[in-house]
Amino acid sequence: METSSAPTAIDILQRVFGYDSFRGDQAAIVDRVVAGGDAVVLMPTGGGKSLCYQVPALLREGTAIVVSPLIALMQDQVDALLAVGVRAAFLNSSQDAAERERVERAYLDGALDLLYVAPERLSSEQTKRFLGNGHISLFAIDEAHCVAQWGHDFRPDYLALSELADRWPDVPRIALTATATEATHREITTRLRMENAEHFVASFDRPNIQYRIVNKNEPRKQLLEFIRAEGAGQVGIIYALSRKTVEKTAEFLQANGVNALPYHAGLDAGLRQRTQARFLREDNVVIVATIAFGMGIDKPDVRFVAHIDLPKSIEGYYQETGRAGRDGEPSVAWLAYGLADVVQQRRMIDESPGDMAHRRRLSAHLDAMLALCETVECRRVNLLTYFGQPSQPCGNCDVCLTPPQVWDGTVPAQKLMSTIVRLQRERNQSFGAGQIIDILRGKTTPRTTQWGHETLATWGIGQDLSEQQWRGVVRQLLARGLLLTTGEYGTLALSQTSPEVLSGGRTVPMRSEPERSKSRGGGGARRAAHPELDPRDAGLFEALRAWRAAEATEQGVPAYIVFGDATLRQVAAERPTELSGLDGVTGIGEKKLEKYGAGLIGVVTGYEGE
Repeated sequence: METSSAPTAIDILQRVFGYDSFRGDQAAIVDRVVAGGDAVVLMPTGGGKSLCYQVPALLREGTAIVVSPLIALMQDQVDALLAVGVRAAFLNSSQDAAERERVERAYLDGALDLLYVAPERLSSEQTKRFLGNGHISLFAIDEAHCVAQWGHDFRPDYLALSELADRWPDVPRIALTATATEATHREITTRLRMENAEHFVASFDRPNIQYRIVNKNEPRKQLLEFIRAEGAGQVGIIYALSRKTVEKTAEFLQANGVNALPYHAGLDAGLRQRTQARFLREDNVVIVATIAFGMGIDKPDVRFVAHIDLPKSIEGYYQETGRAGRDGEPSVAWLAYGLADVVQQRRMIDESPGDMAHRRRLSAHLDAMLALCETVECRRVNLLTYFGQPSQPCGNCDVCLTPPQVWDGTVPAQKLMSTIVRLQRERNQSFGAGQIIDILRGKTTPRTTQWGHETLATWGIGQDLSEQQWRGVVRQLLARGLLLTTGEYGTLALSQTSPEVLSGGRTVPMRSEPERSKSRGGGGARRAAHPELDPRDAGLFEALRAWRAAEATEQGVPAYIVFGDATLRQVAAERPTELSGLDGVTGIGEKKLEKYGAGLIGVVTGYEGE
């Protein structure tokens, strides 16, 4: 990008991207990379990571090479840069030979500010030789946690990126991720050979996201109630573990009037691409997906992320929920979690390939996730503590808003454990939670009669609790490691710490199980359709959104590439009637002012005239 005089970082930020000032560590990161130093950046989704390498790319001579793991998203990332006048392109397998040749020629001619490539392509010797024939200003390694070998998004080709240090020792590198524990942080540093890098760790808090976790009853119905409570037409992502669950959930939501589309690796590649394109370009699409969907998603107006199966780790949960509310507006992370989730996850760990150390790591990840689900304290405090960040109760999670009741579950735990012991010692039998709960509640069934369980000493000693409450007891004991599941059918067994409870040496406080009712399904009150927008401006805001949709459709790009909701909300509130009135509006730089300024003013003045 040519300028009449040497620009500064703040010049680029304001003139090109339309922002008044840097946030947090952004300015220090930009200065570090512009000066030729390496940087490792841990910054939450929506925190502005992209600017940390895009601004230096426009200040350093040459082309910035951006390593991005998802080919499907490169087009939108490049479109967003082209929209603000930055010379950007990508190289990937979706292009034909002529298009690749055009991009390669532009790179060799020095006509690109940024070039996006996939790690698979960059790991090939042919690509490295090609890049060596041009002038590289910096390397940006996005989603750097993919280098962590036991992480939730491990990509083997990321390991080869360590070679960049040898091949281009004088080219600065910046590695960025939105989620990393201290262990993953160290692994990124070591595997990418960035020991001399300066480290920037921003707050992992996303205060605009409200965390809610509900007890799983009828998850699809609960999910539907939640979506309806959030408001019709909201954009959302729903995660499930299996392809079958994805498809059945999407079918159920479609049958109930939700514009839901399934996405998983078993679908045709063309269909997946079209589905993702619809999600990025349309305003009211809900995606039901396995975790194959979403890494690097730039769509800023996702209002909710829901999980109907328990995530395997807090890292995965944080990464997935972080796809909500990138625009800073209020959003919700909703999770339905139950006893069957715990049993299933434990069984998957027992059956997983790898050595005992690997299974212990998986168990530690699950234990942390279960602790988040079962906590009686602020969800956000629990979540941030996991990433090594102290915090105070947030006042904006379900635990803070509706503190759970806690009761002494020691005696019920002892009754349940005694039943397991008697079955094993007296009958040499093992059963799952359902049969043991029937014994405790004295519920005669064909199975209790078949096995003669009515004669057990613990028969009927747990009639003071409902079946739902007993399932909560089992779930919480499993979550804390006070019980184990074994075998293919998830039969219950005592753990090493169970004797402490049986002997009375350890008390077991428990969360009360809420009674099943429709009011609990959504897990929160309905939000206003346009938060922080004066009701008098809502009509103009919708008119601006309609204009934006038309512009985006005409250009074949997602609506947020034209303008984000925050920009339109500011225009609706300030109602400028001349181009000069758009100066200082967030997200309107020189290029967008030139291209869209008259259109924005036309919508405002036309609305005023009506």
